[in-house]
Amino acid sequence: MKNKLYILLFLAFLFSGTTLWAQQKATPKAGEGISSFLLRHNRSPKKYYDDFIELNKQKLGKNNVLKVGVTYVIPPVKKSTTTPAKNTTSESTGTKQSSSKAKSTKIGTTINEPLFGKQLANVKVTSNRLAGACFYVVSGHGGPDPGAIGKVGKYELHEDEYAYDIALRLARNLMQEGAEVRIIIQDAKDGIRDDSYLSNSKRETCMGDPIPLNQVQRLQQRCDKINALYRKDRKNYSYCRAIFIHIDSRSKGKQTDVFFYYSNKKGESKRLANNMKNTFESKYDKHQPNRGFSGTVSGRNLYVLSHTTPASVFVELGNIQNTFDQRRLVMNSNRQALAKWLMEGFLKDYKEKK
Repeated sequence: MKNKLYILLFLAFLFSGTTLWAQQKATPKAGEGISSFLLRHNRSPKKYYDDFIELNKQKLGKNNVLKVGVTYVIPPVKKSTTTPAKNTTSESTGTKQSSSKAKSTKIGTTINEPLFGKQLANVKVTSNRLAGACFYVVSGHGGPDPGAIGKVGKYELHEDEYAYDIALRLARNLMQEGAEVRIIIQDAKDGIRDDSYLSNSKRETCMGDPIPLNQVQRLQQRCDKINALYRKDRKNYSYCRAIFIHIDSRSKGKQTDVFFYYSNKKGESKRLANNMKNTFESKYDKHQPNRGFSGTVSGRNLYVLSHTTPASVFVELGNIQNTFDQRRLVMNSNRQALAKWLMEGFLKDYKEKK
């Protein structure tokens, strides 16, 4: 009788505890937010963010910050209710993908992305113009490498800080249009800033991984991250593109407009760069009709353009040494305008692809 009781208790524990045993747990990397933590474990932040908060609310820091060294429960994978449709061919790779799997976010949905900072972390989707699109937004340099450095009086302008701020603004704009966005270079503290002179730090990571000082290793790291994400994303999104945001450094007297590089090996990359340039040209014609726009488009075999699988564009936002170009960077309204125009360039390209 006693043995039977033990068996019954064991079976009851076995079946009631199955879900607990199946739970996946992990610890975050330094600088990693909830969204990047979920992505690293193959969970879409849009789909699993609230579940993650609910499962781990007692372990999170202020404003739902992840704590290094703490083990968190990863939400279990939800069963898909969609029915597979006929296969179509991917534009960039020629591989098979299911058109029914193209993901989109409903208008009115609010997405939480802590990387944008406390005031702007909640992003409301206001349009579906980029539904089914996925973007990899990469700000140049970061971590131990500040990139180009300009000066305004006693202030130093570090390329990585201004490129990062514009990258975050672009990412937020894209999300508002219904796109999926992967922010590759991340700073857990900065967020979107409205200061003219952005403070410098070495906190940036490549989605939680420390950024190497060695240039080739640094560039390969971000390419590897994009390519790994793209291998999964291309099955779910009909349009995937990467953008690398930089600021040039030339002689102080050389004023430059925004210019674009594309990969010589990808036709989609060239089309994207031209659409970006045409968008900026139209904006200058509207807002500064007497000035004109002298930005250019050219093919270059830059490392990141050659080593990323999805079509990509490389953007130089101006000359960080030039007084007039510096105004394009230090005024937060100008940084927001740059981000908005880059988003509209993507929108133009996406419409042409469709």
